[in-house]
Amino acid sequence: MPGPTLGMETVEPQSLKKLSLKSLKRALDLFSPIHGQLPPPDPESKKIRMSLKISNEYGGVKPAGQPPRKVSSDAQDRDQQAPGSSNVLALPGPGDSRNPLNRDGQNALVVGPSLQSKAPSNVGLSGKSTTVVSAPVPFDRNFSTSALMERIPSKWPRPVWRAPWKNYRVISGHLGWVRSIAFEPGNQWFCTGSADRTIKIWDVATGVLKLTLTGHIEQVRGLAVSNKHTYMFSAGDDKQVKCWDLEQNKVIRSYHGHLSGVYCLALHPTIDILLTGGRDSVCRVWDIRSKMQIHALSGHENTVCSVFTRPMDPQVVTGSHDSTIKFWDLRYGKTMLTLTHHKKSVRAMALHPKENCFASASAENIKKFNLPKGEFLHNMLSQQKTIINTMAVNEEGVLATGGDNGSLWFWDWKSGHNFQQTQTIVQPGSLDSEAGMYALSYDVTGTRLVSCEADKTIKMWKEDPNATPETHPLNFKPPKDIRRF
Repeated sequence: MPGPTLGMETVEPQSLKKLSLKSLKRALDLFSPIHGQLPPPDPESKKIRMSLKISNEYGGVKPAGQPPRKVSSDAQDRDQQAPGSSNVLALPGPGDSRNPLNRDGQNALVVGPSLQSKAPSNVGLSGKSTTVVSAPVPFDRNFSTSALMERIPSKWPRPVWRAPWKNYRVISGHLGWVRSIAFEPGNQWFCTGSADRTIKIWDVATGVLKLTLTGHIEQVRGLAVSNKHTYMFSAGDDKQVKCWDLEQNKVIRSYHGHLSGVYCLALHPTIDILLTGGRDSVCRVWDIRSKMQIHALSGHENTVCSVFTRPMDPQVVTGSHDSTIKFWDLRYGKTMLTLTHHKKSVRAMALHPKENCFASASAENIKKFNLPKGEFLHNMLSQQKTIINTMAVNEEGVLATGGDNGSLWFWDWKSGHNFQQTQTIVQPGSLDSEAGMYALSYDVTGTRLVSCEADKTIKMWKEDPNATPETHPLNFKPPKDIRRF
């Protein structure tokens, strides 16, 4: 074996912190233009800078009767060395109406960091003497330089006045939490699904129960009514998705494939396909008639709890408990875009009926996005500090959001202004903790709002016809940060 090499120096072990500090010092010495040496302080330049700042801020007024201050010899020497340079700050002249001192016929004041040599006094446009000073003068408490600044109007859109909404009907009949709702395209009736495993159909005008459907063995979380067929679709925690024929009032098809509870359901507006999302983190696309699964849109890391569809790309948009929103290409079953703006679960989304934009809600905020590219527009101007389970918007731009604590807030869609905050009242015999909203939906006309709640009731809301802008003022304040994007 070869012996140890003579003359080798032992390497001293060093800590990681010491090595990092050495590397940082070498990088600073290499890239710093002054190689780590700070320039020596210059009191003269600091004095000039401070004089200019004070003159700019407080030089708008010279109180009557105060004599001009004498100029130091150092300032005269500096002016003589640079006769071509002028550091005088030009304020409104003697004849300018913007100068507040000219309104009373007083002497005008021109303030600068140094006094021009050979020019102790000048004659203004109106023939009055103009005093030139180098030192700041006392500030008049009755005058502020901000008064001369032009006020910049806010770029945030001002909301239109909207009448507040009030509860005008309470419908009882379910024996469990009411979890889902869907309106019929003819606006004659609506259906609700509940934790009592039933689906009930109610008359819109009177609120009378018309029919009760049974078939699910767990709570019903999703409902949709077709506008082209006499079909109603339901989904629940029992992993089942059912198609009901409303002419026979019975199940005619079932769609099998979900591995856990199904939380949301949506119908495509132009194609005969059905979309469902659930706890298995997958949004599944079904052919309505053949019951075949067309796509399994996988990519979320947690429960898919909200979905909506539209005729053009992106045709499918899903929100999940993994705090992301995904746009899907329906032709290939691939992800087009993922939005990561939210920090918590996206439990609810609402597509505007007319505009190409949608809103999404999580526990910390409500955000608006543009379509089809998903640009972030703005946040809503208030924070509903609770878990938002559901939201709905009508054609007039009234967005309603329902919280887990029973709060129902109304928003102006365009500006994001929250114009009403109301709290639902639990029914007698219910606990205060059952004041939660699980589903919201406007009727076809957008004039009535129906809320499904944890106290086993269904509440109907409409605008207050007696409200006026005088009785319910707008009270809108634009945000301090006027950037919308």
